[in-house]
Amino acid sequence: MNKLKQRWGITSNWQLVVIFIVFAINGSLSAKISDYLMGLLGLTKENLHWIPYYIILLVLVLPLYPFMLMAFGYLFGQSGFFFPFAKKMLKSIGLGFIFKA
Repeated sequence: MNKLKQRWGITSNWQLVVIFIVFAINGSLSAKISDYLMGLLGLTKENLHWIPYYIILLVLVLPLYPFMLMAFGYLFGQSGFFFPFAKKMLKSIGLGFIFKA
């Protein structure tokens, strides 16, 4: 755990626990929201082959995940960790222009 704390630039075990909790909440909630959106679009595993289903699901989740990560990071008092992390994610998926000044 010390290597992870050093790599992420955090100082306490409590901060590490909070970061893990934020990742867990964010991952679960983004999956639930994208599943809900798929239902609204009428796309289910039953009426669509699994390959396009999961491609569309990823297209919905990828842009949603970093924004939710920033929001939950802010709510849990870890915005200093999650904002740069999410900005880096957005840049890697081609949405980095959102934060350019």
